Amino acid sequence: MRLTPVISVALVVFLSASALAQEWEEFVSQEERFTCLFPATPAITETSWMSQFGAVLPARVYSAAQGQSRYSVTVVDYNPIERLLVEKAKACPAGAETCQGIADWGVGYWKNDVRGAVVYATSKFLERDVKVTSLIWGGASMVQGQELQLTNNTDRSRTFASIYMHENRLVIMEATVPPGYPPPAPFTQSLSWLDDNGRAIRYATIYINAPDVPKPRGR
Repeated sequence: MRLTPVISVALVVFLSASALAQEWEEFVSQEERFTCLFPATPAITETSWMSQFGAVLPARVYSAAQGQSRYSVTVVDYNPIERLLVEKAKACPAGAETCQGIADWGVGYWKNDVRGAVVYATSKFLERDVKVTSLIWGGASMVQGQELQLTNNTDRSRTFASIYMHENRLVIMEATVPPGYPPPAPFTQSLSWLDDNGRAIRYATIYINAPDVPKPRGR
């Protein structure tokens, strides 16, 4: 007799989980070369991003909400970085390192700006009023990056962030959920990459987005 309530609760949990899974939809951006799951069709906002060495880069934010939870993917286009920082370096004092590209840093430090983009984006999260509970190396379909978990010091909400560089695009995934909510795995674990023809790609070896580093084969 006592088994009936247990079975009922299990059935409710199963049905709730099934309904929640059905709410997620795949979003595909051929232009940005990525795909991931969102709880609803994301809004798209054009914006800009100031790089570590002062280049203003074009960016887009794809965002959606589900109840009190918020989800976003920010994509920053680093392809103009060399042109922008070389132009900026023309105004630097004669003989300055930024004018010379010392030690293969690139004129205006453009190569270092690309190499350090993921770390720099990580540092922007650390400027918030948060407690860092996890900061680890991460990867999505063999593209290396970093993963963070943060707790807001004011409302105790939790943020799960993943940061990658692919095809000279900085990709910042961010999900914030209320205290006590489970990790937003359908979102954070859904990122994948597309090739020129819009097909999903997974690299045969670790993909490192840096100047002068060959791109690995896809498989």
